[in-house]
Amino acid sequence: MSQTVELLWFSDCPNHPAARAMLEEVIAEVAPGTPIRDIDATDPATAASVRFPGSPTIRVNGRDVDPGYVDSGDYTPRCRLYRTAAGLRGLPERTWIADALTLPRPRGWPAVPQDL
Repeated sequence: MSQTVELLWFSDCPNHPAARAMLEEVIAEVAPGTPIRDIDATDPATAASVRFPGSPTIRVNGRDVDPGYVDSGDYTPRCRLYRTAAGLRGLPERTWIADALTLPRPRGWPAVPQDL
């Protein structure tokens, strides 16, 4: 199955390079050859149009890899924190990315959410 992987970030994000490296490593392990679409959400208009929750954000097939993600409606370019097993961190957990790439979507889910 073809995957759509997006890495959303803004220009001053200190976690962008580490997120990209982790994403590349996980893809090499579980979904080799899957391309990454980089989305620079530095511009507030771009951030709003892609519903940017903060940097870095990783989406697979249009869905945030954070299983607990809830869209707050605030798309201001800024750093993002994730609630991980180790506490608040600037990167998502590797397992979230691997799961998003390998676990099947529930029956009836669209490849991309309808409201995007």
